[in-house]
Amino acid sequence: MKARPSVKHALLLSTSALALAVASASHAFEFEVGDTTATIYGFAKLDMIYDVDNDLGGLAARPRILIDGQQGSDGHTTMHAYESRIGFRTVTPAGGSQLRTQIEVDWFDNAPDGGDLRLRHAFGSWNGILAGKTWTNFGSLLGMTPTVDLAPQPGQSKIGRKAQLRYSWQNWHLALENPDPEDYTDTVAGRFNPARGGYAAQENAKTGLPDLTLRYQSQAAGLHYSAAAMLRQLEVDDGEGMDDTATGYGLSVAARYPATDRLTLRGALTWGDGIGEYLQNNPSAPGYWDGERIETIEAWGANVGMSLTAGPGAINLGYGISRADLDDALEANIDGVAGANERFEAVHLNYIWSPMERVSYGVEAGYHTRKVADGRDGDALRLQGMVRYDF
Repeated sequence: MKARPSVKHALLLSTSALALAVASASHAFEFEVGDTTATIYGFAKLDMIYDVDNDLGGLAARPRILIDGQQGSDGHTTMHAYESRIGFRTVTPAGGSQLRTQIEVDWFDNAPDGGDLRLRHAFGSWNGILAGKTWTNFGSLLGMTPTVDLAPQPGQSKIGRKAQLRYSWQNWHLALENPDPEDYTDTVAGRFNPARGGYAAQENAKTGLPDLTLRYQSQAAGLHYSAAAMLRQLEVDDGEGMDDTATGYGLSVAARYPATDRLTLRGALTWGDGIGEYLQNNPSAPGYWDGERIETIEAWGANVGMSLTAGPGAINLGYGISRADLDDALEANIDGVAGANERFEAVHLNYIWSPMERVSYGVEAGYHTRKVADGRDGDALRLQGMVRYDF
């Protein structure tokens, strides 16, 4: 049974007095081994979650939101430590430059529920060349408002990591990236709405070429900004004559600006056709198979946020939206598309503070909505707290 909107809004308002996300400073142990400086860092974090509506998992999985006509139980408590993290960095002088490496893991594999070891970062960089797995070159953290929930706000460029080969020169960064993400399917859809408004992959979809990304990032008078572009190939090939390719692309801009000594503003815009996972929390696939060829899906997103220093921490407020254009698929009567996810939205309000060095607390209210292509929608309220100890 779904909670009445008035109840949810009252809970959201009452929690807003508590809300705010805490960004604690990074700490680490350093030691020298010959010419190499090695650093061990990480944190232990407990997340305490109460879903007023149905269970959204260890992080807010918006496809789980119940919509009109769906039934489920209200009120679910989850406590976990899957976001706890440990990492190792090295810096070594080499050939007139610095050779840097980093390896980092947490326990959030099989998200949104988590529990299994996950490789977050594993890369090296030297003389402008980076090789390994780290943040996608298309993505930008500039528009990312701090949240207690690990799930980023929808609408910005992808906040995630991919295996890649990247070259950086001054403010320019060019990369070839793995076209097949590890954590969820991001490929040509064979059918829609197999569960929770999602899609199933076309069984003959393949990844023929790496994705190409280009990013420019700089700053001026306190304003930090970035612009990025992405180009990808979508392909279906059964080896027996059914063969088609389509081109996907995307554009994104993001910025962070300290409006005053206490107030920081953030925002991002992302758009693309066949963009798929490169739009954070894209409701739909990059494209679908219409029986004869691949049709790409246009999608866009936006997010805005602010952080206000207050006492020993900061109040963070953010909004994000991501939307896929499924009109062509609806007109073509593609199987299941009427129940496919079309739009996700989220509002986060939190307070994150540090009573002392290496210790952080946070409380948050997150209001999430989902809409499918036939117009049905639903919402969910999540209340969350966290305790984090850094080393």
